[in-house]
Amino acid sequence: MGTVETLAAAGIGAGDEVVVPSYATADAAEAVRRAGAVPVFADIDPDSLCLDPAAVAAALTLRTAALMPVHLFGRRADLAGLRAVADRCGLIVVEHEPHEPVGPLDEKTRRRQANAAYLNARLRGVVTPATGPGVEHSYRTYVVRIPGNGRPDRDAFARALRARGVRCRIPVQTPVHRLPAYRRELWLAETERAADQCLALPVDAALTPRELHRVVAVCNALGGLVPEPA
Repeated sequence: MGTVETLAAAGIGAGDEVVVPSYATADAAEAVRRAGAVPVFADIDPDSLCLDPAAVAAALTLRTAALMPVHLFGRRADLAGLRAVADRCGLIVVEHEPHEPVGPLDEKTRRRQANAAYLNARLRGVVTPATGPGVEHSYRTYVVRIPGNGRPDRDAFARALRARGVRCRIPVQTPVHRLPAYRRELWLAETERAADQCLALPVDAALTPRELHRVVAVCNALGGLVPEPA
């Protein structure tokens, strides 16, 4: 059953609000609209880049009917924390795209995790993905933060990487609440910070040791900050 059908089966529609992340694609917000409800945007946790339960709790109104977490980049949202918020308020939690169940990892996922571990241990001058006991991460996308003056430094860093032959991309160009179709006058501090700082580096299973070494060498040579040309 798809997200729209799940919402409809729960009786969620016109007049209802569903809390979704803005730091994501617009797919979750669009599913809410297709069900006839209104998407309400809440801020993210700076480590997981997924919905922050405390921010969700602050965004609830009398019209809130559901919470819709989105698992990003291979990192799982805090479902336990979100369900605790939902249970207190009689809401339901609908995962936009359920996280793959824990089980035997395929070879590509193992390679990505190994590549990510290599990068985590060697990269300097960038903030690597938060990890720790109990944190599941399949590294579908390897997202770092570029410290400094937000978007200008991140964009300059990305241009410098590409000029030196290292692939990279901006994982979320514009938060959903800034898109014309969903525009809201909100200030979501962690969402804005992530949109300005985050950069996706290559971590795919096909990378060779030489390519991984080059990613590290180029990033570390840049030192995390690249000045704009005068």
